[in-house]
Amino acid sequence: MSELEMSYSGYVCAPYLHSHESVELKDAWIKSKNIESLYFVTGTFSNDSQPYFSDSTNHYLLAKFKDSSKIYSDLESHNQEKISFVFNMKDDLFEREVEGETNFVSVYYLEYGEEDEDLAEIANLLLKREKIEKAGLGSMKTYCTTPSKFTFPYSNNIVVIEVASEKSHQSVKKYCEQTRRDVNRKGLTMTNLMSLSLLDQLK
Repeated sequence: MSELEMSYSGYVCAPYLHSHESVELKDAWIKSKNIESLYFVTGTFSNDSQPYFSDSTNHYLLAKFKDSSKIYSDLESHNQEKISFVFNMKDDLFEREVEGETNFVSVYYLEYGEEDEDLAEIANLLLKREKIEKAGLGSMKTYCTTPSKFTFPYSNNIVVIEVASEKSHQSVKKYCEQTRRDVNRKGLTMTNLMSLSLLDQLK
């Protein structure tokens, strides 16, 4: 493997369109040893990220995977008219046990390639938010049968957090928004890319 094609663990978010491709992909991921967990989710895009991803949809399959190279192969053979997202996690900021089930995943991007000390500060701010059970830094790759009109410029500065809570998705979304504001108050520009509400665990 070349340096550029290193394999990572991470998350994949593929559109669920009730189409043959979507159903085949879901069935394959339920059986796959590469997929640790699989959820049916609704996705909401922020006003900042929407112009880049006009080919997005509302319903997705969200999977946590071990090996990104296998995910690329899955998406190439099940490419769809709505956009799929792969988030390769290159650095874990932290992972810990928190009360409640994971019910929300929020994806952000940093508008600047932050220095290590800035990233440490972001990690510390996220750690203070007791409902966040996992946070990581990584990059994003997309798949779609229609090429996007605009290139998303922040693909290498992705932050993904998992939130566990018994509260409503709307409440957790506000919690994540407050977290983002806390980071931005420190002069670090973290912008919401997408919010994923976990509706049903398929695996």
